Amino acid sequence: MKIIEELEWRGLIQDCSDREGINALSSERSFYIGYDPSAPSLQLGNLVPCIVSLHLARSGLKALQLFGGATGAIGDPSGKSAERPLLSREQIEANVANHKRTIQGIFERAGLKAEFIDNYSWTQGVGVLDFLREIGKHFTVNYMLSKEVVKARLDGEGISFTEFSYMLLQANDFLHLYKTMNCRLQIGGSDQWGNITAGLELIRKKGLSDAYALSIPLITDSQGKKFGKTEGGAIWLDAAYTSPFKFHQFWLNTSDEDAVKYLRIFTFLSKSEIENLESRLKSAPEKRECQRVLADSVTALVHGETAVNEAKKSAEVLFGGSLSGVGERQLQEIFSDVPSSSISRIQLSEMSVLDALVHSCLSKSKGEAKRLVASGGAYVNNNRITEGEAQLSSLAADYPNLIILRSGKKSYHLIKIE
Repeated sequence: MKIIEELEWRGLIQDCSDREGINALSSERSFYIGYDPSAPSLQLGNLVPCIVSLHLARSGLKALQLFGGATGAIGDPSGKSAERPLLSREQIEANVANHKRTIQGIFERAGLKAEFIDNYSWTQGVGVLDFLREIGKHFTVNYMLSKEVVKARLDGEGISFTEFSYMLLQANDFLHLYKTMNCRLQIGGSDQWGNITAGLELIRKKGLSDAYALSIPLITDSQGKKFGKTEGGAIWLDAAYTSPFKFHQFWLNTSDEDAVKYLRIFTFLSKSEIENLESRLKSAPEKRECQRVLADSVTALVHGETAVNEAKKSAEVLFGGSLSGVGERQLQEIFSDVPSSSISRIQLSEMSVLDALVHSCLSKSKGEAKRLVASGGAYVNNNRITEGEAQLSSLAADYPNLIILRSGKKSYHLIKIE
């Protein structure tokens, strides 16, 4: 299957300037995708163009992963209704370094090579007059105003000359990579189509040919909501912002309606393998096999196999499994979303299990707490408690700063010891 057909059946093509031209690109050619360093971490939405990059690299093209050290100083107006705040050079460099680590790790885990570049390296020395003569000369204001991103902003609060010029910088990137790194294809999100085609226009006006563009659709769930957002906010690719456990849980919680679609988009399983999983989903949806394969595959790609195993262990703990082998940091991550409270070590030394159940509001009174213990529904660190008057500290010695209380199967409370 040719690369365009491969991407098409996976639902990864929105716009394509020349299907046959892209299919015919030889292995000495390269392609590029740009990452905007406006945040400390890349979000889950950024994984989609990265996945497309991996497919293109698997097809034999050379992968260029561009980080916008220069364009990030301007701010991409695409998809934004208002002007972006300008970042300092230090912020941009820190974000670029973090994004590079993330994408580099993904390529390494996929067993593929890429070249990682920063457009600041060829943009920083360009003078204003030279840029206007060499790049600006080839674009009319009418052409720039016709772009959807510009029209949308003009219909709102307007657009600064700074952000208005963003497409020229991105067009210059494509031209530079065309000349210096044999780059013939630029890919990006569908909101980038105007900027990407500006690059094609510049290359054409410079008397060059055989340049192509491909955009990726905005991914939505079965309810039409933008993919990668939860009630708790964005899902990040950096483990410092979204733990591998929460990342894994996000995929496990995928609906049956979305699971097969996401397998096509985010994994490298073959068409027959996905069809087989889809068949098993229809015959035994309660097993959630599609979701488990999806969660394991994507988490392994982004965070590694060790993170997958730790995430599975964390899930066992969350559903009442043994805490054996679970460190305090991991325990805090697992229960970061449950109700919590803090007590002093003096309070801990004087607190019984019954006191703790009342303190945590898992029981309304000591009488109710006694009945909970008697029924076998009270747990400390996932161990069933049979003696309510026992000292809490004697039952929770494994973790010096945390205690997990549980009532029944799902009601948790995290006590932090200060």
